[in-house]
Amino acid sequence: QVQLVESGGGLVQPGGSLKLSCVDSRRTFSNNGVGWFRQAPGKEREFVAGVNWNGGDTAYADSVKGRFTISRDRIRNTVSLQMDSLKPEDTAVYYCAAALRASISRTNTEYRYWGQGTQVTVSS
Repeated sequence: QVQLVESGGGLVQPGGSLKLSCVDSRRTFSNNGVGWFRQAPGKEREFVAGVNWNGGDTAYADSVKGRFTISRDRIRNTVSLQMDSLKPEDTAVYYCAAALRASISRTNTEYRYWGQGTQVTVSS
């Protein structure tokens, strides 16, 4: 069974950068599409970025396109989210999730396995 652990969150000033990592500790999500989602207080969980099973296809929410980059390392069984030019509205708990399929999905109901989340706060 997939078991995901996120890391890399923290407090950063506007315009700064953070890199989030998601590791499957049981090394079983190599054939799954993986997505990053976020949830701010009082808001619904939303899709941020996704990558397919081999890293050859990626997708981004319009709000982060050009600022965030998702990538995966199949040898290290890790999916990363590089976040640059951060804005206060990026503040949220960020979750990685593994889908039940190899391709990308923007719909959270298509993701079966979720990490515990990591807090990202963008504030001066």
